[in-house]
Amino acid sequence: MSRIPASALALGLAGLLPFLWGAAGILAPGLTDWASGFLPGRFQGAAVMQIYGLVILSFMAGVIWGFATRATGLVAGYFYALSVLPPIWAFFAATGATGPALMALLVGFVALLPIDWTAARAGLAPDWWMRLRLLLTTVVAACLIVGLGAEG
Repeated sequence: MSRIPASALALGLAGLLPFLWGAAGILAPGLTDWASGFLPGRFQGAAVMQIYGLVILSFMAGVIWGFATRATGLVAGYFYALSVLPPIWAFFAATGATGPALMALLVGFVALLPIDWTAARAGLAPDWWMRLRLLLTTVVAACLIVGLGAEG
């Protein structure tokens, strides 16, 4: 198995920052108070996780589309069809009240893992893909759980 390329790892970890910021603001409310002078409320706490989560879940649809472009026939059609599900899920399930939206995002991110695993098994994803996805999804899920605790 090859190593996760440094650029993919660095950018993947950087993509966690809004989730981590949101969770940190919930766990340490003083951060939110401090940041309220220069960041609007939608960029803090559970709200930032909801908004950014919608974007990233939709971004992951593009990754699945990319898997489809490497396949042919029915397998390609299968992944093209799967690629439209994350943004539809985000649009209908995660655009409402913050608590239910965070739960929908958590379900959505976890539901992507079997799709990624299937793509990796089919040779459509690089051999390091699942290690990166498991790392990123674990952190995202933990942050969303923190957000759910604050909304619950």
